[in-house]
Amino acid sequence: MSTQIFVNLPVRDLPASVDFFKQLGFGFNNQFTDDTAACMVIGDNIYAMLLTEAKFQTFTPKPICDARKSTEVLVCLSRDSREAVDEMVKKAVSAGGSTYRPSQDHGFMYQHGFQDLDGHIWELIHMSPEAPKG
Repeated sequence: MSTQIFVNLPVRDLPASVDFFKQLGFGFNNQFTDDTAACMVIGDNIYAMLLTEAKFQTFTPKPICDARKSTEVLVCLSRDSREAVDEMVKKAVSAGGSTYRPSQDHGFMYQHGFQDLDGHIWELIHMSPEAPKG
């Protein structure tokens, strides 16, 4: 069995967050979605669990970070091209998200990103096929 990753993120308004990510082209697994959580499918074995703050709080004794003021995690997704990176950022901004800095071209890697409705940072990268091998 392959290892799966579930990134758990607290959200203030679950239906608004689901709508935001649907506008970016993500689907959801209804088997693990209810009025307190939504299972966003990112890849074959990669999921983001969007949890209401009340539900998220049941998993941790620590206070929930306000991602608009502090960074608790950086989620980074690869895309197939520079254009796909820019297109997802454009969709995110159109859906109510925001960018937090200009795109960056490192030669071997093109990078841009967005903040979702709750301020979580989603980095997007495209690695050149000629990327240096380390």
